Amino acid sequence: QEPLVESGGGSVQAGGSLRLSCAASGYTTSTYFLAWFRRVPGGDREGVAVIDTKDDTTSYADSVKGRFTISVDKAANTLYLQMTSLVPEDTAMYYCAASSLTLRRVSRLRDVYYAYWGQGTQVTVSS
Repeated sequence: QEPLVESGGGSVQAGGSLRLSCAASGYTTSTYFLAWFRRVPGGDREGVAVIDTKDDTTSYADSVKGRFTISVDKAANTLYLQMTSLVPEDTAMYYCAASSLTLRRVSRLRDVYYAYWGQGTQVTVSS
C-alpha cells in the first residue's frame, strides 16, 4: 500500500472548525478499520474516531462525540475527520491509522491494534 498521508491541520480559534484528510490508497477496501488518533507532547496516543470500511460503522471517544465526524470516500481513497466546536483541549498532533485485524468495538480505539500510521498533522486551537 501507499503510505498514509494526513493534511488539513492548522491553527483555529476556539469554536471553529477544521477538516482533516488522509490519503489512504489501498486501505479503503472492506478489510480495514481506519481511525484517527491524537497525541499531545509527552502524552499517550488517544483514539479519537474509527470507521469500519466494511459497513461504515463508526465509534468516537467521549471527548469528541457530537463534535467530530469520521467518514471515508472509497472512490477517492480518502479518510476525513470533520471537527467542529473545537476547544483548546483538542490541540494535538493528529494521525490517521489503519488496521487489518478483526476488532471488537471495545478495541477499535486502541493504538496497539493499528500497524499502519501516517506522519501526522498538527491542530492548534487557541482560546
